[in-house]
Amino acid sequence: MIATADRVLRQLRHDPRTIAMIVVVPCVLLTLLWWIYDGGPIFQRIGPALLALFPVIIMFLITSITTLRERRSGTLERLLTMPLGKVPFLLGYALAFGIVAVVQAVLACLLMLGPLGLSVAGPWPALVLVAVLDSLLAVALGLFVSAFANSEFQAVQFMPAIVLPQFLLCGLLVPRDQLPRALEYVSNVLPLSYAVDAMNEVSREASPDLLVPVAVLVGFIVAVVLLGAATLRRRTP
Repeated sequence: MIATADRVLRQLRHDPRTIAMIVVVPCVLLTLLWWIYDGGPIFQRIGPALLALFPVIIMFLITSITTLRERRSGTLERLLTMPLGKVPFLLGYALAFGIVAVVQAVLACLLMLGPLGLSVAGPWPALVLVAVLDSLLAVALGLFVSAFANSEFQAVQFMPAIVLPQFLLCGLLVPRDQLPRALEYVSNVLPLSYAVDAMNEVSREASPDLLVPVAVLVGFIVAVVLLGAATLRRRTP
């Protein structure tokens, strides 16, 4: 597992475009959002939710495409001829991208809380914690969907199918308790809903109660990684 994570991190180190996509693009998007709303009340209201959303989109795409390349190049098949199971393989990838996700989340939070002036009532470490979990969730989802894609184009196609419905139902556009009843039920089983709830809780409450949303996010991360290991194929036909 450690060897797999080390190999992935060394590959990323030599890919400046991917590093820029992971680290720079979310910060640029958040800055653009601040600029659009001039740092006013609307930015203060939706900023925490979008801090949960933007990293998820980026890490989902990067993780799913990179893992798919491992299958298409035959790397996965060669690795699995060694005493390395699917779970350690995916955990190695999760560890590598998890480290990158932590860096991404911390930088985005520092940008929002510092130069962009986002005000939160709760402790800033709680905001960083939720942002990190959001990025790890995206890594887990990317690893999972890579098992069902036969090409990079198909991997990209999973984003509107998996991420965008969660964006629409997470409470950013309409509070979840104001959604039609059927959509509210669907929203209640989507992980991004709990990520946004946690971000909003930190932004509004001096002593936020994050036990339920954090537990749900951790549960989803573990479950999705295990499902990804169960469905991962050695190579793409």
